[in-house]
Amino acid sequence: MIDNKYKYSELTSKIIGCAMSVQSALGNGFQEVIYQRALALEMTDNGLVFSREYDMPIYYKDKQIGTRRVDFLVANIISVELKAIIKLEDVHLAQAINYLEAYDLEIGLLLNFGSKSLEFKRVINKKFKQKSQGNPLIK
Repeated sequence: MIDNKYKYSELTSKIIGCAMSVQSALGNGFQEVIYQRALALEMTDNGLVFSREYDMPIYYKDKQIGTRRVDFLVANIISVELKAIIKLEDVHLAQAINYLEAYDLEIGLLLNFGSKSLEFKRVINKKFKQKSQGNPLIK
């Protein structure tokens, strides 16, 4: 699963592997919070450093205008959004990209545990402002 042409491929592959282990053990049909708790345990067991339900500041014109909780912020660089729905739609992908732009993070993952097998999408913020002045998470 590691593809060095993608930034942070090793880290995102490890996160996806953890999600696959959770999906394999639990299957589909649970609420999102159950998968979130299981994924937190799995990522801890695999040595990943993360924050769960982390309040991320939302900026507009370099001013904080609110916050939104990201399901996971891994290694302070990867946003991970979870879903537990039958099928991912374009609106979910657009939402994940919008969050990346609002957080000024470069890479994110959208994981869906609601289908028969794990669905995952790697999302990229094409508007990423490396080392943003407005975002205290990026140094």
